[in-house]
Amino acid sequence: MKRNILFITAILSLIFTVLISISIGAVEISPGEIVNVFIGKGEGSNRTIILNLRLPRVIAASLAGMGLSIVGTFFQGLLRNPMADPYVLGISSGAALGATLAIILSLGLFGISFMAFGTSLLVIAFVYMVSRTGTKISMNTMLLAGIAVSSLISALISLLMLLNHEELNRIFFWTMGGFNLVNWNSVAFAAPVILISSSIMYVFSRDLNAILTGEETAEHLGVNTELVKKIILILGSLITATAVSMGGIIGFVGLIVPHISRLIIGPDNRVLVPFSAILGAVFLTFADTLARYILRPVEIPIGIITASFGAPFFLYLLIKSKRNNEGM
Repeated sequence: MKRNILFITAILSLIFTVLISISIGAVEISPGEIVNVFIGKGEGSNRTIILNLRLPRVIAASLAGMGLSIVGTFFQGLLRNPMADPYVLGISSGAALGATLAIILSLGLFGISFMAFGTSLLVIAFVYMVSRTGTKISMNTMLLAGIAVSSLISALISLLMLLNHEELNRIFFWTMGGFNLVNWNSVAFAAPVILISSSIMYVFSRDLNAILTGEETAEHLGVNTELVKKIILILGSLITATAVSMGGIIGFVGLIVPHISRLIIGPDNRVLVPFSAILGAVFLTFADTLARYILRPVEIPIGIITASFGAPFFLYLLIKSKRNNEGM
């Protein structure tokens, strides 16, 4: 009963956040007018603003927040690291490199998204190959490989930015994240990838519960741990690459939302994963709204908003981890 109330509250919060996000902007639109547009009665410029500008942006933010939160939940469990997030394997660095190259080559919006998506998948494929021994995957090696690759790519991006002063601002703002360039084509590409991959990942939430008790125990219960790890890593990387290609590098969503969700709903991944998905959509939609509202008409990168929430929370996790280690 309590879980049902929590889920209903989360869903209502998402609906409320979406309505507020659609209503706020250079042109204020009342909730009543938004409802009229949705039921086909709205007309004029408000209809164009809602359907062509704000709605795809809100859907994109919700999808990205949902996807990153689901991946963060699975990665934290799989890697048994409370500070793991969807970018821990170097995906964000790979996407940033692709976007940087696309901006320098003037490939346009689609080119930036395509290059970010492609290079992030290439990076995760490389990290996966490095960490694989036979049919098994070493999670520790994967983490270290991700860190090493991220450092190397960051140095390369810095060099490219140094050599291309005229594109410096565009590269910087893309790496800080934002949904200001999203359109229906972006949503049409991202929605199937994120929704289908997330649904398949959810099927393995029971197996993740078993793995958290220990891989040997999970195997005794009939779980093919190596197969589950491969599927989670591949689908998680695909979701993250899609989210990054659509909205840039938006940090901390996959770190803090799973933790907060775990505190609210409990550790059972069968309920934690969908709850994290809803809460992630709420959080990123809210953050995008703040990014548009705080200094309007100037829009600030959404990464600044998420970092202002996420960085203190990350420090809290570090302090908590230190205290737990000292108490052992």
